[in-house]
Amino acid sequence: MRLAHVLGIALLAAWGMANAQFEADLKLYGSDTVGEGLAPALIKKWLQKEGYAQITEKHDHSVHILTGINRAGKTLTVGLEALGSSTGFKALESQVAHIGMSSRHIKDSEVNALKQFGRCDTAACEYVIALDGIAVIVNPKNPLQQLAKADLKRIFSGEVKNWSQVGGKDGPIHVYALDDNSGTYDTFRSLVLGKAQLVAGAKRDAVHSVIAEMVAKDPAGIGFVGLPFVENSKSLAIADGDAHAIVPDAFTVATEDYVLARRLFFYLPEVTATPLANKFVEFAVSDAGQSVAEEVGFVSQEVMGSAMSVAADAPEEYRALINGAQRLSLNFRFLPGTPTLDNKAQRDVKRLKEFMAQPQNKGKELMLFGFADSNEAMPIVSLQLSTDRADAVADLLVKEGLKPGKVRGFGNVVAVASNDSDAGRAKNRRVEVWIR
Repeated sequence: MRLAHVLGIALLAAWGMANAQFEADLKLYGSDTVGEGLAPALIKKWLQKEGYAQITEKHDHSVHILTGINRAGKTLTVGLEALGSSTGFKALESQVAHIGMSSRHIKDSEVNALKQFGRCDTAACEYVIALDGIAVIVNPKNPLQQLAKADLKRIFSGEVKNWSQVGGKDGPIHVYALDDNSGTYDTFRSLVLGKAQLVAGAKRDAVHSVIAEMVAKDPAGIGFVGLPFVENSKSLAIADGDAHAIVPDAFTVATEDYVLARRLFFYLPEVTATPLANKFVEFAVSDAGQSVAEEVGFVSQEVMGSAMSVAADAPEEYRALINGAQRLSLNFRFLPGTPTLDNKAQRDVKRLKEFMAQPQNKGKELMLFGFADSNEAMPIVSLQLSTDRADAVADLLVKEGLKPGKVRGFGNVVAVASNDSDAGRAKNRRVEVWIR
């Protein structure tokens, strides 16, 4: 019997046993990234908000159980199991879970498996609860400050085995990676490795903090973890194709310009949604829930402004328009070849409205600049598509009582990621938001 098959059977057996370990009024299953710290913190704050002051927490490996008692003596128990994103979708399919936790977008096969409960790739089911960057980490003594995404693939696949081959000091490279069931590894494999296999001999673990600790102790080490888990290691700036290298921080992850930025999700199928599950998910995406995400170390979706440098090859009109302006920490993103906003963008309209309503932003000019990926159309058509995207966002904002001052499309220029991959093209299909 193949080792992979044996491990798969063992994983499913462990998953089934863990499922039987707890009973709860509300159950969450899935991502270890979400379940390790974010989901328990959200649950605790939500229980407090709902009036459950006496809260006890039990934690046994991948399972967290939180129970609250209110003044009337009523108890409410919320449990979660964090064994990886794929297990969350399996738990939704078997109706074990009320909410699925994931550190990646749902796969087509999972959408199909859950079709009896409605479309789970729509805004009615999919909720972005925080943003995260997969940080590529090295030992603090490593002199490298950045790497190309293409070199990451060569390193983690074993094609490159010495630091001198990527601009570092002569010496062997030691690779560290999260295990196969991790949603973080699944995302890294998709964004970086593609069809290549992880190098044989990579040291692996299921826990982000363990990977970070091992890299921090190994001068030859390189690994990857969620942004909150960098700890004593050093994160590198990553360049994708011809785009400039970007360091993972709160702003570059919030805009999703950083090449390894990702979204963290709750999935709540419409057909099986309970009032309790709906209330909890709505709390998670609220300002209060986003504050919790920030406290835990992830990046919230709260809008903020920042002065930004501009690429040297940016169009002159674009450079003139943003001179003296601040860029806001959200990008509206779109489905390929269309001016149709994705699920997160639909909710970001409300966030932008609330941001512009703040006293310090009264009277400031709102500017929307649209972009396309280079594969969508010929340049002249690409310019129209990028303009249509900016117009689409402007129309939604006008309905909310906001009137953008400038709305422009710039075609497929100022790419923030490579146009050679689906993930890179998705980042380039955007409308940036600036205020003056």
